[in-house]
Amino acid sequence: MATVTRFSNAHPVVPARGAAPPQPLLSGLERIVPAGRSRAGRKKISSVPRGLGKCLGPAALIVLWWLSIRYGLVSEDLLPGPATLFATLLEMISSGELAEALLLSLQRVVIGFGIGFVTGVGLAIISGLLRLGEDMIDAPMQMARTLPWAGLVPLLIIWLGIDETPKVTLVAFAVTFPLYINTFAGIRNVDKTLVEAARTLSFGRAALILEVILPGALPNLLVGLRYSLGSAWLALVFAETVNAQGGLGYLITHAREVYRVDIIILCLAIYALLGLGADLVVRLLEHFLLSWRQSFDGA
Repeated sequence: MATVTRFSNAHPVVPARGAAPPQPLLSGLERIVPAGRSRAGRKKISSVPRGLGKCLGPAALIVLWWLSIRYGLVSEDLLPGPATLFATLLEMISSGELAEALLLSLQRVVIGFGIGFVTGVGLAIISGLLRLGEDMIDAPMQMARTLPWAGLVPLLIIWLGIDETPKVTLVAFAVTFPLYINTFAGIRNVDKTLVEAARTLSFGRAALILEVILPGALPNLLVGLRYSLGSAWLALVFAETVNAQGGLGYLITHAREVYRVDIIILCLAIYALLGLGADLVVRLLEHFLLSWRQSFDGA
């Protein structure tokens, strides 16, 4: 049990000549922490591994879903159960239909994301580093990011046709703005003291950008990356359900016409899992690229 030190109102004791100086008073935190426990090295004690703990939420949802179907709280015609979806998954895998649609959707996302990443980050760097760039770029970008996707699809079809180009363009459009806004904010939020210190140390402009400004903006860029990946899948869902001859969105549209609720829910679940996988990739990037930054990771 921790002991709490009490002090009287007596006059301070002056140590004798040659004696060791008195030890400084312990802080309140140090007095109540049991001896032998290090504040810096203290770790959380948990009986559940972190990876397993993250699975508890999805597992609870699946169990609740199964119980709702099992006891008739929800009609299986409206929401098929896990067993039905698993059987549908095996059926679509064996026919090759799911693999073909998944590869086509992934191709569209990868190409559109690449175009949007280069555009968003490139414009953010120009706008963030140069005042003239901000004057020329920022206002049009702020206007363009408020345009609704639904209003763009008919225009993209008129301009670009009905093949892959409008779908990839819509994904790139959705990716560009989260990356631009977060990267621009990251550049402008770099500590000015660091910039002045780098100039004092005679950093050139290129070294200042590559070694101070861009590393300082990296956390914001990764936040924008997470948002942009989610936006990419949302845009793809919309693009493929409006006008497509293949992909997961096309499967959803076709399943709606033949009233296959199981296929619709299965494709939506695949979209969700792909989005989760992309988010995990960004988290790994944050772990390696931001290992120098000490931040709060939860209590």
